[in-house]
Amino acid sequence: MSAHRYGDYSRDVSGWFLGMTGAQLALVALSGMPALLALNAQAWGLFFGWLPVWALLAAVLLVPVRGRAAGRWFADLLLHAMGVLMGWTAFGSRAASGTADDLAEADLPGVLAGIRTHDGPPFGQLFDRPVIVQDSAARTWAAVARITHPGIGLAEPGERDRMGAGLAELCELTARTELIDTLAVHLRTVPDDGAERATWEHAHTRGDAPTLATHVNALLGAMLTPAAVRTEAFVTVVAGESRIARAAKEAGGGVDGRARVLHGVMAEVEAALRGPVGCTAVAWLDSAALAAAVRTGFAPGDRGQLVAADLAAASGQGLAAGVPMAAAGPTQARAEVRHYVHDAWASVTDTILLPDQGAVLGALAPVLVPTMAGERRCLTVFLAPLPLERATRMVGREEMSATTGNELRARMGFRQRARQRRDTERIGAADEKLATGRALVRLAVAACVTVPASWPVAEHGRRLSASVRAAGFVPLRLDLAQDAGFAAAAIPLGVGLPNRRGRR
Repeated sequence: MSAHRYGDYSRDVSGWFLGMTGAQLALVALSGMPALLALNAQAWGLFFGWLPVWALLAAVLLVPVRGRAAGRWFADLLLHAMGVLMGWTAFGSRAASGTADDLAEADLPGVLAGIRTHDGPPFGQLFDRPVIVQDSAARTWAAVARITHPGIGLAEPGERDRMGAGLAELCELTARTELIDTLAVHLRTVPDDGAERATWEHAHTRGDAPTLATHVNALLGAMLTPAAVRTEAFVTVVAGESRIARAAKEAGGGVDGRARVLHGVMAEVEAALRGPVGCTAVAWLDSAALAAAVRTGFAPGDRGQLVAADLAAASGQGLAAGVPMAAAGPTQARAEVRHYVHDAWASVTDTILLPDQGAVLGALAPVLVPTMAGERRCLTVFLAPLPLERATRMVGREEMSATTGNELRARMGFRQRARQRRDTERIGAADEKLATGRALVRLAVAACVTVPASWPVAEHGRRLSASVRAAGFVPLRLDLAQDAGFAAAAIPLGVGLPNRRGRR
């Protein structure tokens, strides 16, 4: 018995006519107007002279080069150069300069600059106060949970399929609430710092222990701890202001009203995570826990100190534990063309393109495996369920585009290729599933590798791309946007999927 292979997906943006979007079609048509006017006036010299120019402009607008058209590359290069000249690509924290007035206010770089955190009202049976994350730039509200899952590495194919079905049920649940914009699943493979082991040894070491046993235990710790890794998992629920504004007003308005609306959504998501998905623990983060998660995202080496301080404070020692939200970000950061430098660390981020042949559940596991001791890997999967009306409209547009393309190719005498037939079948299958109540979900995946800044970061970026290819996927480096890519892949705040007009 083999595991189920998932491959029922299509392009996020489908062109209106022969794969071209409306803007591309308009620009290509406008650039061809001189040739048509010359043809109408029988000015053959101008007509044949403009044809190469028209072909060049069409290639610049349509032909993708590493994920972007040449015209888009040129515009992005200009914007990046402008950002470097204006100093927008460099960041310095207020806490490092001594100008932080409120230590509870987040101070993060780049696309995270609009993040603000609020302590929400009590939630759950233990009356915890999960932190509510407000993104002023994207106009969203979010809550973050740390989850524990037994994994699927040793699971039987039937059990994997049940977990995959549970994830599908979770996506359908988020679509039915009509409140959730994005569900982000964030995974980290962090080098083990040995903080918990050192605390346990300190508490359980006996003075009369044999010298040989103590020596062997110390050797094992020194040899195995640098090669060991820890896995952390988070789930972020993101709700747009446009979706929850009315319900929040009915719940009292303000931050507390939005938090109460999120609490209802969080309870539904937690039930699905503990049930069909198979999580054994779901803990919604408060302000201190979220600040530690953000800080260790930017500086993996700080985790050992934070954990040691927490354990020492729990044992009764008078030590300050945790980190304020104002100091959770980097003290300084700089966005380079192909990597991102933050404090003493450097990161490279790749987006992951889905393969045409589909993939089994857990196929991305090789991406999280470090290639050497001291390397940190992160992976974030963004699941954005679409409302039924918009999903139906998108599938209808894709079906119309595919039908038009097939008819034009048939009239011109071209045979339909296997990929075109498969795409048409996928669109038909998506339409059938929507009719039966299934949800259409936008999917995006970002992977990141973080190493000390003194290491050859380009080489580790190449190893990350090799791991993605070994898993059967296609890596795409986020050149000129490494700071935004790092925020999406390594920081569990739900920032990642681009906000498109008409999401509602």
